Amino acid sequence: MNTIERLGDRLIEEALLMNASDIHFVPRPDDAMVHFRLDSDLYEKHRISKDTCERLISHFKFLAGMDIGERRRPQNGALTVINRNITINLRLSTLPTAFQESLVIRILLDHAHHPLSQISLFPQTSKKLLSLLKHSHGLIIFTGPTGSGKTTTLYSLLHESKKLFNRNIITLEDPIEKRTDDALQVQVNEKAGITYATGLKAILRHDPDIIMVGEIRDSETAQIAIRASLTGHLVLSTMHTRDSKGAIYRLLEFGVSLQEIEQTLIAIAAQRLIDLVCPYCEGKCTPLCKRLRHTRRAGVYEILYGSALTSVLKEAKGESSEYHHYEKLRDVIKKGIALGYLYPDSLERWSYEEPKK
Repeated sequence: MNTIERLGDRLIEEALLMNASDIHFVPRPDDAMVHFRLDSDLYEKHRISKDTCERLISHFKFLAGMDIGERRRPQNGALTVINRNITINLRLSTLPTAFQESLVIRILLDHAHHPLSQISLFPQTSKKLLSLLKHSHGLIIFTGPTGSGKTTTLYSLLHESKKLFNRNIITLEDPIEKRTDDALQVQVNEKAGITYATGLKAILRHDPDIIMVGEIRDSETAQIAIRASLTGHLVLSTMHTRDSKGAIYRLLEFGVSLQEIEQTLIAIAAQRLIDLVCPYCEGKCTPLCKRLRHTRRAGVYEILYGSALTSVLKEAKGESSEYHHYEKLRDVIKKGIALGYLYPDSLERWSYEEPKK
């Protein structure tokens, strides 16, 4: 094993020991930095030479089956490694920068299963989310920024659904983030002709009860997801919008009609993954303490469904309707701060206050 291979293995092992979720290789004019992400914070870990950084990136790209000669275009890849008898899935993303190529490695543990009861700051929310899966058909959308825990929530819901209702679950992802025995998992492979759109068409012929689509990212995927939910399937998917209401307008941008949205949409859940107050540290939690704590973050949810969803849909049509209150992200975060679960700056960082009319 050469020096670069040993250094690559050591970085992965260090990230695992620190419970880091990502490793960042950041090129600079004269050197490069290696950063580890712990929860929502980024920590500087190593300073390395530009040559070492370049060779490390080429090493990881080779292992992931990426084109090591192509440095002008962004690339994505994935590989599986075993460390201390633990199976670890690595998701790689390269990006050309002004200095040289940058790489981010997302670390995903196969055995890391989060019970539904533990993913939400407030247990009642978990019960509400699970109750939505009792529907036999329709569309449920989870929204939020990258790293807000949408995929973790989806997998926890699918695990509970399989255990309670024993349904046939098929997922379509790019890439498959967590391996599970609870579902048939299909990997998007555009080179082989398996896009979100073609994959969804094939899945519809495979007798699914629940279909999980990794992300609705274009008009074609949106239309097929709507069609699947209209033909007797429960479809779960994600989107990148600021809040739950924004998902409706995003679907409209994708060319889905309001009538189709009204017929299929069951609920929209906007979520954020927020740091919990450390019971040991004064102020922000230290990296060492984060490494030792078992639960460091929890999800907060804004769930739009029922009469509140109907009210928002009428508003989207330009019709006046009676306003039905629902707990927004800002309200839930305020409650978490008041009860001492969340840091006071969480409100400003993770929520958006609509301007008063």
